[in-house]
Amino acid sequence: MARKVSVGGQAVIEGVMMRGSSSIATAVRKSDGSIDVSVEGFTPFTKRNKFLGLPVVRGFVSLVESLVIGMNALNKSAEYIEEDVEESRFDAWFKSVFKEKSGQVSNAITLIVALAAAVGLFFVLPTFAANIFVFAGIKDPFVLNIFEGVIRVGVFLLYVYLIGRMEDTHRVFQYHGAEHKAIFCYENDMPLTAENAVKFGRLHPRCGTNFMFLVMIVSILVFSLTGWETLGERIVSRVVLLPVVSGVTYEIIRWMGRSDSGLSRVLSYPGLKLQELTTREPDPDQIEVAIAALKAAEGIDGSEEYNAQ
Repeated sequence: MARKVSVGGQAVIEGVMMRGSSSIATAVRKSDGSIDVSVEGFTPFTKRNKFLGLPVVRGFVSLVESLVIGMNALNKSAEYIEEDVEESRFDAWFKSVFKEKSGQVSNAITLIVALAAAVGLFFVLPTFAANIFVFAGIKDPFVLNIFEGVIRVGVFLLYVYLIGRMEDTHRVFQYHGAEHKAIFCYENDMPLTAENAVKFGRLHPRCGTNFMFLVMIVSILVFSLTGWETLGERIVSRVVLLPVVSGVTYEIIRWMGRSDSGLSRVLSYPGLKLQELTTREPDPDQIEVAIAALKAAEGIDGSEEYNAQ
């Protein structure tokens, strides 16, 4: 049986970010072939404040925290690509206005836009589209909410499918697969080498894809308990209940990570199948990058062989 570890990660541009028990590490393959690893200390908000660590509450807090960390890692990896690109006038103006805080401001704006787009696509659009069933003569609020949920799941599946078909994301999805293989190798207590990690699968039950799919399912159950008021009131209720939905989903994911029961395997199955769209088989060089990030995040001996900063 694989041992339980808390390390998790995310694919970035030509690299992988890993979040360990007390550190975050981002490893990127540079154009000269070397691996650059940056490491920073990390203490989750859920461990800094007792209230934020309460069940359900910790789920939403962890989600927001993960989004911020992921956005920072993605921007950090993009810096290596931008080194060879001439700075635009807008970028120069932006840096002149916000100076040393330009990176933080840029991250905040990007995060807000991304959250707004996600809420609009996966929550506002489905509740708006569900009005078609009202025009068809369906009046039962419970039934209408179920139909809305089905539309939401359909939009999510279509989104994942289309993203998976984009050629530009192929290498990012390879690094996503490399991240999973490295974690599997670590969980099975094998030496962290590309030769060992390549033997494992690329579909992992603790992947964020599983979380997002379960959010869609849990939202059907939670929103079905609400009424069917005006469009504006429904949108507000969806946004207000989003922390509850994400918090409940987080607790389910935590339970699934500890359980080997048949029910946990059933709940994991749809998310695992979706990962066939969001991951690709990595090459050994990409797995090496994921292992470098994992070692640095967990403080494992040998991580110093890379260009740690």
